[in-house]
Amino acid sequence: MERRSLFRIFAAGAGAAACASRATASPAAVAPRPDAEGLLVDVSLCIGCRACVVACSNANSLTPPRDAEGLHLAPPSLSAKTKNIVKLYQGPDGQYAFVKQQCMQCVDPACVAGCPMSALLKGDRGIVRWNGDTCIGCRYCQIACPFNIPKFEWDQVNPEIVKCELCRTRLDEGKKPACVTVCPRAAVLHGKREELLATARKRIAEHPGKYFENRIYGETEGGGTQTLYISHVPFQAIGLPALTKESLPQKVAKVQETIYQGFLTPVIAYGAIAAVMKKRWTHHEEEIRKEEEETGMRGQL
Repeated sequence: MERRSLFRIFAAGAGAAACASRATASPAAVAPRPDAEGLLVDVSLCIGCRACVVACSNANSLTPPRDAEGLHLAPPSLSAKTKNIVKLYQGPDGQYAFVKQQCMQCVDPACVAGCPMSALLKGDRGIVRWNGDTCIGCRYCQIACPFNIPKFEWDQVNPEIVKCELCRTRLDEGKKPACVTVCPRAAVLHGKREELLATARKRIAEHPGKYFENRIYGETEGGGTQTLYISHVPFQAIGLPALTKESLPQKVAKVQETIYQGFLTPVIAYGAIAAVMKKRWTHHEEEIRKEEEETGMRGQL
């Protein structure tokens, strides 16, 4: 079945579901959990050594991709064989930056809301984790994620959805995430979300003019994330999308509420929900095309 046909079926189902139920209250923003933990990435300090990539692979028993001669490659993009990578971005003015990429551990995750089987859950410490017992491989989580993070194991008989889970088993043992323990520049820190925000604000205050817009990416973007960034170059220049303060699940809930309160017809209801989904799908396809251009590998649509 072509993916566009699948999209139409999914959109139709969403439209029907929207007309079958009724919202009773305005959707409220989801607040970060008190125990929320995450990462603070200071892009200005990263030197691109990729020690975090190697440590992540070892801690998660991942086999890095190899070229035809059997040599390990520096992964240019996240895949089912990576949970953490470092990418190089260079601007037209000669400015460059290395940026660490992994799951953002959203406060109100679109992947969790988009999974029809609750195979993705917001667990202890606010970590988004995958449950293989209920996953049916629909990959709606891939389409829903505004950061293009979850990856599907195409080459496995019993495939999994692969993404960073903040080394939660190490956290249970009282250890830090593997990537944090090996960074020679303290470019990535682990801790409580509120503590990381305080650290980021302190760095910004101590270095006037150094950080882009004196802003912390992830404090409010997309409803907030537990992986936070401060950077000496614009966030969009290092691949972080411009998002509003509303999470994707909250936006969808608002569309549904408008439909129900206005007593719109099923046809209009379908159109409204389908429009939101089509916009997200188009964005996902653009991300995949860019990934294919960078890596020369088939994207995970």
